[in-house]
Amino acid sequence: MIFNERIKQLRENRQIPQRKLAAALDIDTSSYCKIERGERRARKEYIPIIAELLKADIDELLSLWLAEQVTSVLADEQRIANKALEIAKIEINK
Repeated sequence: MIFNERIKQLRENRQIPQRKLAAALDIDTSSYCKIERGERRARKEYIPIIAELLKADIDELLSLWLAEQVTSVLADEQRIANKALEIAKIEINK
């Protein structure tokens, strides 16, 4: 599950309208809808606000958000993506 799918699921489970999250993020509802549809990427600083409103695990949302960022960067590099991820994993674990 990617970030936008997870926040939509959490929001629907909590029956919170999109306009409420948009207001909390200080963006218009249309922009928030685009985030949920995956047409626009959420900014990192939105994650704590979303996590608080949706009573979600911030680490889960940050992990999904970051995975989405990495996937986006590597999308055009399928041939070398796995090698790049392995190198990144080694560097992170140093």
